[in-house]
Amino acid sequence: MQPQFPRLHVVTDSLPVVAAVLSVTSAVAIQVRVQDDVTDRAAFALVTSVLELCRPRGVMCLVNDRLDVAVGAGADGAHVGADDLPPAAARRVLGPAAVLGVTCRAPAGIVPQASYLGVGPAYPTSTKDGLPDPIGVSGVAAVAAAARVPVIAIAGITPARVPELLAAGAYGVAAVGAIARDPAGATAEFLEALS
Repeated sequence: MQPQFPRLHVVTDSLPVVAAVLSVTSAVAIQVRVQDDVTDRAAFALVTSVLELCRPRGVMCLVNDRLDVAVGAGADGAHVGADDLPPAAARRVLGPAAVLGVTCRAPAGIVPQASYLGVGPAYPTSTKDGLPDPIGVSGVAAVAAAARVPVIAIAGITPARVPELLAAGAYGVAAVGAIARDPAGATAEFLEALS
């Protein structure tokens, strides 16, 4: 893991969004979330293009769900959700040095293989279908109190919500919709809120 683990994770499948975010900062992790109907070849091409933007700036690049694409493209790691490969198996696929994010909704979901925990949904969101009810700030706090790795709160995150999440013990946040609407502006606002 990098010495200073990024506190802002940008989750996107848009190369223009990545470019706009990286025009503001390199203190970020880019999580490439490829839609389910995208072929492996197209996903690989996207991740490779994102890596071409990230590598010169020293920016961490992770791939959501698609471990084969992450390994094949040479990403820094991957993030697995509740319905993806189990964390122990994901760790074997990625190897010991890769970053492995694991979705976690309660202290019982903390696993030793995780480099960080993606905790949520913290708030209601419309950026991903089929999510369980939000766990709220108290749910984030419960996981953060038990975790030994960084807790990254996700879902419904806005810059205005960052202070209460940090106060609850979150290390950082993952943003999807807020960044998509205004990549450069929202990135600057998130960084200010996280500082």
